[in-house]
Amino acid sequence: MKYKSQKVAYWFFALSMLLLVLQLTYGFIMGFARIGMDGLHEYIPFNTARAVHTNLLVVWLLSGFMGAAYYIIPEEAQRELVSVKLAYVQLITLALVGVAAIIGFHFNIWEGRKFLEIPRPLDYLVVLNVLLFLALILLTLFKGKRKTTTALVLSMGLLFAALLYLPGMLPFDSQVTDSFFRWWVVHLWVEGVWELIMGGILAFLLIKLTGVDREVIEKWLYVIVGLTFLSGVLGTGHHYYYIGVNKIWLVVGGIFSALEPLAFLAMALFAVNMYRKGEKKHPNKIALFWTLGAAIVSFVGAGLLGFAHTLPQTNLYTHGTLVTAMHAHLAFWGAYAMIVLAIISYSLPNMTGRKLYDGTRGRVAFWTANIGMIGMTMAFGVAGVAQVYLERKFGMEFMAVQKEISIHFIVLIICASLFTIGILTYIYDFYKHGLPTDEAMETEENKFL
Repeated sequence: MKYKSQKVAYWFFALSMLLLVLQLTYGFIMGFARIGMDGLHEYIPFNTARAVHTNLLVVWLLSGFMGAAYYIIPEEAQRELVSVKLAYVQLITLALVGVAAIIGFHFNIWEGRKFLEIPRPLDYLVVLNVLLFLALILLTLFKGKRKTTTALVLSMGLLFAALLYLPGMLPFDSQVTDSFFRWWVVHLWVEGVWELIMGGILAFLLIKLTGVDREVIEKWLYVIVGLTFLSGVLGTGHHYYYIGVNKIWLVVGGIFSALEPLAFLAMALFAVNMYRKGEKKHPNKIALFWTLGAAIVSFVGAGLLGFAHTLPQTNLYTHGTLVTAMHAHLAFWGAYAMIVLAIISYSLPNMTGRKLYDGTRGRVAFWTANIGMIGMTMAFGVAGVAQVYLERKFGMEFMAVQKEISIHFIVLIICASLFTIGILTYIYDFYKHGLPTDEAMETEENKFL
């Protein structure tokens, strides 16, 4: 049985696609600036482009997570969303906050805290927006006919993400204290509670795509949640190495940072194992590609590449360099962007009634985007290692080093172009499905589900 209120998810996904295109645009502005082609500097200086690029990443992923919740929770709770009208109000206000933030960046109206630059008044609007979202999701779950582990983990991740936004709003005179609490937002989101969101979406997709018994899949989910809390919370310490806090964080951060890849390894093993156990042949292979790809690529990007430079002995040299960009791009892509694209690929045919996943465009989008991202990661990695040696081992000046490594950004732009072709192909497929219909939502999905 399908629920008409799930159609709300489509418009959150559409907003995600729009913001993703904007994020890529600002990424190219920075890439060309790094090779000396900075003709837009007077209007969009590098620091503005960087702030817009990273904050758009957060907003389009949050929009995707919200869309996923609006699709998954009614189906898991077996009831309609408590208020469709308020969900659309929440969507519109989210879009307006995003637009206002971008305008603020261009007029230098920001807080100046890396990754949390949006003006303080908009922080309060974000809080109100997320409170409305959580009220709709949690009330739907509370009033539903059932409360599954998948829905509870997803809801718990969304709730904790909201709570952990609050420390980033606290003002501090001390830069050390400010940085300490800023990482409560940045790290505990992306290496903590967002993993719970990913785990909930991943579990839902594997239940639908593989046919493996829910009880088996949700037992794995408990393991992932446990590993995430064990390693992610104290792993925050790897951001505290050199900001003036007690030296105990060198030990705590080092040990638990080494354990962080285990959560992503568990996700990868979980997804592959469930796929191998699956008894039904679901026709939506594209959704399966993105689902398995998210689990595997997140282990490489977030797990292995994160481990490669978060131990104190290495991080002493690599923090704040392009090595971080290497890890961040593949980690965000695998862990969060791909899981959003997976739930879109799965839900879109169900909402529109159009089974376009049988075409070749979906495969082209998947492979070109992933090959392009791997190429970007390698370019960042080579540039980052060169930067570490030239700047931090041999003492060259920062700007002199940037000139020496600019050649790698030509490779980066080429790979980013391939990645963009994949994303635009994906968005074209999104558009070709058309709008969601009540008829499609009322129809039982099909014999495979």
